[in-house]
Amino acid sequence: MWSDAVNQTNKSALLAWVKETGIHLVQVNGQRKYGGPPPDWIGDPPPSGSEVFVGKLPQDIYENQLIPLFQSVGKLYEFRLMMTFSGLNRGFAYAKYSNRHSAQIAIAALNNFEVQKGCPIMVCRSTEKCELCVDGLSSLVEQGQLWTLLQEVTPGVLNISLYPSPSRKGGQFAVLKYNSHRAAAMAKKTLVEDNLGLYGEDIEVDWLKLDMKQKLRSERTFLGSLQPGGCNSGNPSQAPGDPVVRPLTQALCVLDYLNALCEKQRLGTPVFLTKCVQVNPDGWIRFWYQVVIPGYPSPFSGFMWIKTDKSGLSGHDKAKNAIALQLLKTLGCPVV
Repeated sequence: MWSDAVNQTNKSALLAWVKETGIHLVQVNGQRKYGGPPPDWIGDPPPSGSEVFVGKLPQDIYENQLIPLFQSVGKLYEFRLMMTFSGLNRGFAYAKYSNRHSAQIAIAALNNFEVQKGCPIMVCRSTEKCELCVDGLSSLVEQGQLWTLLQEVTPGVLNISLYPSPSRKGGQFAVLKYNSHRAAAMAKKTLVEDNLGLYGEDIEVDWLKLDMKQKLRSERTFLGSLQPGGCNSGNPSQAPGDPVVRPLTQALCVLDYLNALCEKQRLGTPVFLTKCVQVNPDGWIRFWYQVVIPGYPSPFSGFMWIKTDKSGLSGHDKAKNAIALQLLKTLGCPVV
């Protein structure tokens, strides 16, 4: 039931309920919130999976009806009603319970419940998305630059990964991971609404979709079984803060393959720049890299973890080989 104006009777009932119960509602960033935590809460926040999504709400219904309804099936940790500037709700809300079991009970009991005659609501598990994607970044952007900016303006950022843009030729595509759905949602609002100078034109910010996540994951996985000429890979543990990269250990077969392919397509010989920026006691070495292919419109840059071994190759040579394999996949020419 969509409305064009605030129902004054319902608004008055909300104000009277707030005064009577002493409940505290806070409106911030387009949502009105109760709890998170509630006044009597002791201990850590509820685990993931304790939140439900509430949809198909009539726009003139408010917390004086919704909070008692959702509290009737379990203890609420937080209730968030999405609001418009005019004072109507936006048709959906989030209810977070003290545990997963209460959230499951809420779904079973309240999905399709009629909050008004002829208005059944939808209650389902909240996806609690924590990852954003940013498309259209300049090819000159480095991970460190982006990390510094986002730490300042979007609290809760945990990790940043950069990829060639799937839709902007010569641009970059970033995946941003946050420590909670709320932190990610607030970051999305900040990045969309504020002019932060994100190193590019026509930047697009959105939730990271599952199909794109799977595509990026497959492009970032390096399997020794796919390497030609007998190259083998180890089975190292993951280095801190970065995706798993399985280092190459024998001859520079992948690098030779990339060079030959670029020559065949008349792109020129790739020029590699690598710099060691971190050495860990467990043998992992982190390299910054930039690769310029003369016939390609923009350079490739990023970071790569390599683990030392007894293969006889230097860290820089191993880094170049692993980078070459990544470039082949990025260019749509995986080694088979």
